[in-house]
Amino acid sequence: MIAGVCVGIANRYGWSANKVRLIFVLSCLLPGPQFVLYIALWILMPKEG
Repeated sequence: MIAGVCVGIANRYGWSANKVRLIFVLSCLLPGPQFVLYIALWILMPKEG
């Protein structure tokens, strides 16, 4: 909802945006660079419009 990263991933693979958001939130409970990856995708993904 912040940068549209989850929606972009969902559109690319034909998934529900809420499903991708849920997976992302659950993955944040595990150790790893999820937030850094989100920021990188925010910068690298092409803008729609």
